[in-house]
Amino acid sequence: MRRRIILLAVAAALLAISLFGAPLAVGAASYFAQDERTELERAADAAALSIADDVLMHSTLPQFPGSEEDTTGLYTPGGTLLTGSGPAAGDAVVQQARGGDVATGDVGADMVVAVPILHDSVLQGIVRASTPHTEWYQKVALSWLVMAGLAVAAVAVTWLLAGRLAARVARPLEQLSAAAARLGGGDFTVRAPVSGIGEIDQLAEALDRAAVRIGDVLDRQRALAADASHQLRTPLAGLRLQLESALDPPGQDLEAAVEAAIVTADRMETTIDDLVSLASRPPENRGVIEPDALLRDVVAGWRDLLAGQGRRLEVVSQAISKPKAAEAAVRQVLGVLLDNAAIHGRGSVTVTTRDSGEAFAMDVADEGHIAGDPPDMFTRGHSGSGGSGIGLALARDLAEAEGGRLQLGRTSPTTFTLLLPSVR
Repeated sequence: MRRRIILLAVAAALLAISLFGAPLAVGAASYFAQDERTELERAADAAALSIADDVLMHSTLPQFPGSEEDTTGLYTPGGTLLTGSGPAAGDAVVQQARGGDVATGDVGADMVVAVPILHDSVLQGIVRASTPHTEWYQKVALSWLVMAGLAVAAVAVTWLLAGRLAARVARPLEQLSAAAARLGGGDFTVRAPVSGIGEIDQLAEALDRAAVRIGDVLDRQRALAADASHQLRTPLAGLRLQLESALDPPGQDLEAAVEAAIVTADRMETTIDDLVSLASRPPENRGVIEPDALLRDVVAGWRDLLAGQGRRLEVVSQAISKPKAAEAAVRQVLGVLLDNAAIHGRGSVTVTTRDSGEAFAMDVADEGHIAGDPPDMFTRGHSGSGGSGIGLALARDLAEAEGGRLQLGRTSPTTFTLLLPSVR
């Protein structure tokens, strides 16, 4: 990629130099040719002025010393050389000057200028000055050499700048490619570096957002699997216990056991639906819950389970307000707290709803005791009593997702409090 960028930049520079350099070279050659003619015409004019009086007075003809490059001669009106250097018979340029105007042209390898000498509009003589093209060629060659040197310098600078630009552009793209490869390999923590190039940084930000989204989706899927297994563990255990109880003693009526099993299966289906709904719904999709109806639905399944342990489950409704949250989330939080009370608690379990300032509060208490307030109680994967370490962490995450809070209200008797936004 770097090589292609450099080659394209150098090719563009060569094209630009060609498009601008060729006309400039032609213009420079034309300028030096015109300048040489102007200088030659000025010399011929000076010579004509210096000898005009001698020609008009028919005095001694002047001498033209000339030089190695320039030659000057005086011609009669008829075009015959009187003195100085030049062809004996006037050439085409001299013949053209007989009309009374300054004439210029090329004769062989020379540049020629002929200046007429006039008196009262009568031609008295012609001054012819010439110089070889060599001097003009030298000036043009020198100018073209300077232009070629500048062109080479421009191409070299372009090559150097293109190399630096290619490195600046290619390096972040190579890093972006490496980040994309790591992302494809399953590393969703990868982040593309900032390059300072707007378009590449926008692409890097899009890649970072994609990595975050994919990582979040996979995390939710893993959490859903762990949460589902945790939330289904207790209903499955209850279902197994009901079926085993129905078979002992053998030969008894199984209708009641089947009905109870169907109720438990319904609870499991509701749990799965709740977890899938919570994993896919927008966080702001909340409604107003009827707490009494929700408690009747949740408590019905747990009352029999606790009764099997010789424990009671009571519900105390003191709240006037209603919680604003997703019913599935509150149902799962309440299920976690009741499961925690059934497994780790002792004695009767009481679920109390009350108003707590601007919030709706729900307390789940049992007659057990927790020594202190373990700081990692709500940390996923941490369990101080042989549990999975998922339940309380899941309950807190669900509560916070609904704009609420789950906390340990008291350690003795053990009381967990769920606080939710409320409406009246």
